[in-house]
Amino acid sequence: MGCLYYGDSDRGIEIPDALLAHLKVVITTKLRRRESFTLSWRHDVADPHGRSALWLQESIPLRFVFSSEVPETLLPAVLQEFSRLANSTGGLTIDLNDWVQEPAPTAVPTAA
Repeated sequence: MGCLYYGDSDRGIEIPDALLAHLKVVITTKLRRRESFTLSWRHDVADPHGRSALWLQESIPLRFVFSSEVPETLLPAVLQEFSRLANSTGGLTIDLNDWVQEPAPTAVPTAA
């Protein structure tokens, strides 16, 4: 389980490594272009009920911490879908519970 640290908070948002790897690519691509957007998710069943959203912009510190030393395999279809959602007016909404398992074995390795 990895963590996404945003802003000056020392409390990270726990995100499965495979999902975090995909988010890293989409978020850094958008922020490199100076394109702000929202990232939203429903809280895990172990957390309090509800949902959270972040306004992501390039001037706010951001750090991705992975639990594994080995880079994750990225799925091009997931990257395309996340990019499409990040470009939409509703922003990128993820479901943390969908990523408990590893992605499908049809993944195509890409450089991280």
